[in-house]
Amino acid sequence: MTDASFSARTSRSPLAHDAEAAADVARAFADLGPEAAGLLAATAGCSPFLKGLMGREGDWLREALAGAPEAALEAVLAAPARAEGAEALGEALRLAKRRVALLTALCDLGGVWPLEMVTGALTRLADLSVDLAIRVLVAEEIRRGKLPGAVPGDEVTGAGMVALAMGKMGAGELNYSSDIDLVCLFDETRYGDQAGEARASFIRVTRKMAAMLSDLTAGGYVFRTDLRLRPDAAVTPVCLSMAAAESYYESVGRTWERAAYIKARPCGGDLAAGERFLRALTPFVWRKHLDFAAIQDAHDMRLRIREHRQLNRPLTVEGHNMKLGQGGIREIEFFTQTRQLIAGGRDPDLRDRTTVGGLAALAAKGWIPAEVAGELTELYRAHREVEHRLQMVGDAQTHDMPVTAEGVARIAAFCGQDEAMFRAGLLDRLARTDRLTEGFFAPGETEALPELSDSARRIVDGWSHYPALRSERAQAIFRRLRPALLKRLMRAANPDEALVALDGFLAGLPAGVQLFSLFEANPALIDLIVDIAGTSPALARHLARNAGVLDGVIGGSFFSAWPGVRVLAEAMAAAMAAEPDYEKKLGVVRRVMKEWHFRVGVHHLRGLVDAFQAAKEYADLAEAVIAALWPVVCAEFARKHGPLPGRGAVVIGMGSLGAARLNAGSDLDLIVIYDAQGIETSDGARPLATRPYYARLTQAFVTALTAQMPEGRLYEVDMRLRPSGRQGPVATSIQSFTSYQESEAWTWEHLALTRARVLAGQGELAAEVEAFRRALLPEKGRGSKVRQDVAEMRARLQAAKPARGAWEAKNGPGRLMDIELMAQLAALLSGSPARGVERQLEAGRKGGILSDSDASMLLDAYRVLWRLQAGTRLITDEVLEPERLGEGARAFLLRETGEAGAEALSARLDLVTGLAAGVIAAHVGDGG
Repeated sequence: MTDASFSARTSRSPLAHDAEAAADVARAFADLGPEAAGLLAATAGCSPFLKGLMGREGDWLREALAGAPEAALEAVLAAPARAEGAEALGEALRLAKRRVALLTALCDLGGVWPLEMVTGALTRLADLSVDLAIRVLVAEEIRRGKLPGAVPGDEVTGAGMVALAMGKMGAGELNYSSDIDLVCLFDETRYGDQAGEARASFIRVTRKMAAMLSDLTAGGYVFRTDLRLRPDAAVTPVCLSMAAAESYYESVGRTWERAAYIKARPCGGDLAAGERFLRALTPFVWRKHLDFAAIQDAHDMRLRIREHRQLNRPLTVEGHNMKLGQGGIREIEFFTQTRQLIAGGRDPDLRDRTTVGGLAALAAKGWIPAEVAGELTELYRAHREVEHRLQMVGDAQTHDMPVTAEGVARIAAFCGQDEAMFRAGLLDRLARTDRLTEGFFAPGETEALPELSDSARRIVDGWSHYPALRSERAQAIFRRLRPALLKRLMRAANPDEALVALDGFLAGLPAGVQLFSLFEANPALIDLIVDIAGTSPALARHLARNAGVLDGVIGGSFFSAWPGVRVLAEAMAAAMAAEPDYEKKLGVVRRVMKEWHFRVGVHHLRGLVDAFQAAKEYADLAEAVIAALWPVVCAEFARKHGPLPGRGAVVIGMGSLGAARLNAGSDLDLIVIYDAQGIETSDGARPLATRPYYARLTQAFVTALTAQMPEGRLYEVDMRLRPSGRQGPVATSIQSFTSYQESEAWTWEHLALTRARVLAGQGELAAEVEAFRRALLPEKGRGSKVRQDVAEMRARLQAAKPARGAWEAKNGPGRLMDIELMAQLAALLSGSPARGVERQLEAGRKGGILSDSDASMLLDAYRVLWRLQAGTRLITDEVLEPERLGEGARAFLLRETGEAGAEALSARLDLVTGLAAGVIAAHVGDGG
């Protein structure tokens, strides 16, 4: 706030349209000095309404303009609170309205205040008026004994009643002659079985408040009040319970109501209860998935408004509606709010109530170009200034330009311009707004379909019967989308094959409106879908079941650097912390995990990462899930049965998870170890003995990972590597674990321990487990029967899991499991704590167990086999049959393995697996 006087801060002025009216005011206010008197005179020459206010409030105006206008505003806003009783308050508010109207108009016209201060001052008066009216009228109800249980003093918080400011009032953007949109609610929980009686009282308060503010008296009016934005306004009372409102929005709320609540804000009465209601409404307003279908809803709404108001006419100055017409204010508001609805569910930073703030947030997050946000902001400000001058002429709630040349000339003068310049500038701004917003809203024309073969035509014709295309709305969007989809398919390596894969994707979609709207708004996604469908039918099927993962492509940093375990775990933990109950936490972690899992697959498919980087990222993701989810499961279990006895427990990743190398279809090998420190029973509402406590906690954790929820499951879990396998308890005490490993465990269990890695749980216990592992392995590697045990184990594995097909990467002599077994043996014999295959083979080489050539041959085989295995699991979860592979999938596997053709890859596989099998047989036997 500045202390400078009004006159010292004026920077512009209207041009007097009515010279006689201007001269009258110039004489009346000559004592104010040339700057202020000139501004008042020019204003009066354009606005009969403001001229009348100057005459009525002249003495006050002289005093107000002598100092800083901000101080004058504060004094005006402070006065109504001193009024006693409803009648006195009504008149005090009317006086305040006249003075605020005059002051804000002059500060606007003189360039003293920017748009936000002008609309902010009007909104502050509206907030004050609503709050004081509720207080006074609720106090009357309390005095009359009409509010059950309420006592004097409760009126300060409206006794549980709140008015929500909607639209421009909610955003602090009231225009000069705005009505105010309110939704009035009451907190029924304060009144129990007397809520019906309380509702009747609050209905009276609401009606009296609307009359107090809206009725025209000798003092004027305060604000025209509109209560029609409440739920189902045609049949509901003017004030209803929060429970009833919440039930309505959850069951039948529409997109336009969601858009309205972007700006909603408690403005009078029980503000805390109003904030609680808005928080409860968050899932209705802000959808968890990107909501591109809102674009079509907004477009339909625009067309209905234009049609209803007969605004579909050529762009001209005369009679143009600055709010609803082509290129008008509402276009910019819809553009902003619709984009906010699309992405605001995932990014709270986009939930700005103001139009200008919303545009800035969208630009900052990359949803719209910064230059578009800047231009629309400039256009919005200019449109609002014209709107204000239209309303200042006669204090009319109008947005229409005058229908006569004379009227247009008056508005031009009010804007400080000659008529020709004003007309040209206005038409240019309207056209620019229309150009920037129309392409976003208006669906494109339906193109003709490309030429299709008979078989392709039959597939395409069958799409209309799929669940995703049941609704007319989905069909309408898809008709526009289908030509582009098919044209891109024609560019695939094998169009017919890609079409069949796409057909499978569409058949698996449970619904289509959201996804088709997403494609229509983001055509680049069509290329991605065609690429996936033509290369990886398995990934396409996954996508059909989890279409929400595409949100991450549009709304996240999909192509940025991999964030690593810590950042992923923190993001998951934060997402779960934001959800109120346990099931929702499990749902949200599934959504986050699936988006990242899909990202890894797409990056691998498109060659942005290789098979080894993809393997690390899949493993990072699984570790992050475990690290974030374990404390959530523990907290939920502790809530029922008390805190974890003793030092708690740790979750240990075994197998490929422990080695930090997973593929797209990997399950998780886990064991849980705990230390109860002698505590026999938990201390909670439903205490459990220690052993069943940790067993049930482990089962709860496995369920959290594996349960099939609407968002799918996280992972399959295998716990057979725990002590005693399937027969052993699912959770093992540290004492039992160490004793078992030292005296009872088989060699294969020591081999498994070479890859064990603590992923979550109590830090001290985790360090103890790792120290034990490092001490145990060298001791067990010296056993006389280790090689013989491994030979027998190898034979059993090859008998149970023979190679299936020429391109089998995992099972069989010289293949992945065989090489991994040899690597684990090398680590055990050398006493190395290394977990990954490469480091274990290197430990074997350094320890003299493997020669340089043996290690090199095993490593060469492992690398090509892992690339093949990782690529295979991305393409299919079935046995890989090279002769039945599609062209896209075959090309992907050849690219991954670096071979020119299928025969070359087959020959290389024969060579490297034969050499590897020979090396392994030389060290442990031939597996026979």
